[in-house]
Amino acid sequence: MAIRTVVWGENVHEQKDSIVQSIYPDGMHAAIAAALNENKAISATTATLQEAEHGLTEKRLAETDVLVWWGHAAHGQVDDAIVERVQQRVWEGMGLIVLHSGHFSKIFKRLMGTPCSLKWREAGERERLWVINRNHPIAKGLGEHFELPMEEMYGEAFTVPEPLETVFISWFEGGEVFRSGMTFQRGAGRIFYFRPGHETYPTYHDGNVRQVLRNAVEWAYNPAPAWASVASAPNVPVDKALEKLVEKGPKLHAHGEEGFR
Repeated sequence: MAIRTVVWGENVHEQKDSIVQSIYPDGMHAAIAAALNENKAISATTATLQEAEHGLTEKRLAETDVLVWWGHAAHGQVDDAIVERVQQRVWEGMGLIVLHSGHFSKIFKRLMGTPCSLKWREAGERERLWVINRNHPIAKGLGEHFELPMEEMYGEAFTVPEPLETVFISWFEGGEVFRSGMTFQRGAGRIFYFRPGHETYPTYHDGNVRQVLRNAVEWAYNPAPAWASVASAPNVPVDKALEKLVEKGPKLHAHGEEGFR
C-alpha cells in the first residue's frame, strides 16, 4: 500500500503574485505533490487553506500517513481547531514535514514549544546545502552537498529545541549558516523540517530538493496503527495492577483523582 500523503499549501502567493504564478502555475502544493508522486511508493494529494476545514477534515487526517506543510503569508488564518487536530494526529503517529517558512506556522511552533525565530534576507543569493549525515535515509541519493542558485537566506540562531538529528547545514552567499534539515519526534510522530522553498524561486523544481522530499516522506512514515490513546491519562485501580498490591498511605481525596486529569 502506498504512503498516503497530503501536501498542504496556503495557496495565497499563487493567487496574487505573477512571479509565483509563472513558476508554479498549478500552485506550489501541486509541484510538491508531483515530486512525491514520482515515487510509486507514495500517493500524494493536496489540500489548501481555502477549502472547508482547510482540506484537513478528521476523516482525511485519519487516512493520512504523512502531512507536508507549506505556509508563509497566512499563518494566522489557520483555524486553531485544525491545528489541534493535526497535532493529535502527529502524536498518534502521522509524519509531518514542515517546509521553509512553515517554521512560523502554528502547528510547528506548537509542536516545538519555542518561538522558532530566525534571521532572514531576501536577496536571491546562492545556498549550498551540506549533507552532514550522509547515511541518513533522508540524504539517500545525494552527494556531499548540492547548491541552489537563488534562495532566501535563513540564518542562525534558529530557536527550536535540540533536534534528534541534523541532516543538512546551509551556507549562504552572504556568509550566514543555518541548520536546514532537522528531525524531531513528538509522541509517535516523526517530524522533519526542511529549509529551502521560497515562493519566488523555482526551488521545488530542483532535482535534489525533490529527492529530499521523497526521502523525507518515506522516513516519516509510521506503519504502526494510530496510537489513539496517546493523549489520555487513565487511572489504574489497585485491583487492576499487574502485581498484587496492598493500598497504603492517604489519598488526596476520597473519590480518586479524575478531576485532576
